[in-house]
Amino acid sequence: MRKLLAAILLFASLPAFAAQPDVMPVKQIGMELARDIATASVEACRKNGYNVSAVVLDRSGNVQVAMRDTLAARYTLEIAERKAGMAVMSGSDSGEFRAARGDIRPELNHINGLIVMDGALPIRAAGSLIGAVGVSGAPGGEKDKACAAAALKKMEERLEFAE
Repeated sequence: MRKLLAAILLFASLPAFAAQPDVMPVKQIGMELARDIATASVEACRKNGYNVSAVVLDRSGNVQVAMRDTLAARYTLEIAERKAGMAVMSGSDSGEFRAARGDIRPELNHINGLIVMDGALPIRAAGSLIGAVGVSGAPGGEKDKACAAAALKKMEERLEFAE
């Protein structure tokens, strides 16, 4: 009886396996857009007197662009990257994720490439997650986030019409 049930389930699932394409079309952030988002993030913080680093990751969590302002501490690069990693992993604002998931925050902070802190935002183009921007160095994650948000606002038209 078990073998018959297993065979029925196997045959019933074959169309689902056959329907999956061999090559998946994905949207990926380009170097130029990533560079412009990082630059706009650093410039937004500069206007407020903060020396920061901004890191843009692609949708897979790989560094596309890393930018450190002249006087930003060297550690801000790593923190910005790890904040962006959290935004890519969760697909949400890193600060909102932090507030919602205090139950697993300590464990996630031990995973290489992630830190549960405010200051990173996902980057979406035409509704698809294409990456994240993390900022570090301002006095408080909410100020880092504001710089990232200003950069994304500046790039809004490019992101809306991305094919």
